Amino acid sequence: MPESSSSDVAAHYSHGDLEEGFRRALAELGFDGQSPSPVDLAPVDEFHIGGLDATLKLADRLNILAGQRWLDVGAGVGGPARAIAQQKSCHITGIDLVGDFVKVAETLNRVTKLTDAVEMHCGSALDMPFQADSFDGGYMLHVGMNIADKAALFREVARVLKPGAAFGVYDVMRVGTADISYPVPWASHARISFLAKPEEYRLALEAAGLNVVAEHERTAEALAFFQRMAEESKGKLPRSLGAHVVMGKTAPEKIGNLRAGLSGGAIAPVEIITRKAA
Repeated sequence: MPESSSSDVAAHYSHGDLEEGFRRALAELGFDGQSPSPVDLAPVDEFHIGGLDATLKLADRLNILAGQRWLDVGAGVGGPARAIAQQKSCHITGIDLVGDFVKVAETLNRVTKLTDAVEMHCGSALDMPFQADSFDGGYMLHVGMNIADKAALFREVARVLKPGAAFGVYDVMRVGTADISYPVPWASHARISFLAKPEEYRLALEAAGLNVVAEHERTAEALAFFQRMAEESKGKLPRSLGAHVVMGKTAPEKIGNLRAGLSGGAIAPVEIITRKAA
């Protein structure tokens, strides 16, 4: 994407006191000086529709094996990387554009005692600091909505994956024509939102040598997920660790606009599983 767009995207996700917000919330929940697990942190660091359950389902579909080295593109604060590394006994390398996210991820890797299993890099998914054919597989969760040039993204992903490696995409995609209200979790305004149709993803993936082997739309699961969240929050005080820590004070508005887009058929979470040509 153009550099100005990259800067705008980083600014959207950065709000200055992110690391202190995590420290404060952990202390409030009794984890000050203790070691929370990835499950404990899931309400905040699984920053995508479906949360931890969606992460682990994707990991199962990708057939991640113990001892393998996998790539997390747009790793955020590292929630999926830690959960998958712990459950699958593999090593995850994450890369994210947002420096605040990387700093928090490194802190959470330490407090969860997963520094040997998860490493983080700050950088662009369009120009990753990794050698060709480095990883046994990879995935990205809710990342493509911030990257305009999907073709360049998937060419770079294919470059660093080993021949025959699996790669999974789980993104919010355009499936209808209705307008979308902003802000949403990935964008404060339309200028940094690069939603694309599933067929556009397929074309870009296949052109990069990442052959599509499965595709699933997850709208029903997404709406059920948000309904459960709403029901669980009734009559309860806000959780210390929640989406507001990452999204800031506008979290309710962002989530509300996301739900409206899903309900109105404008957007949908779509999962695409691919395999790099051998």
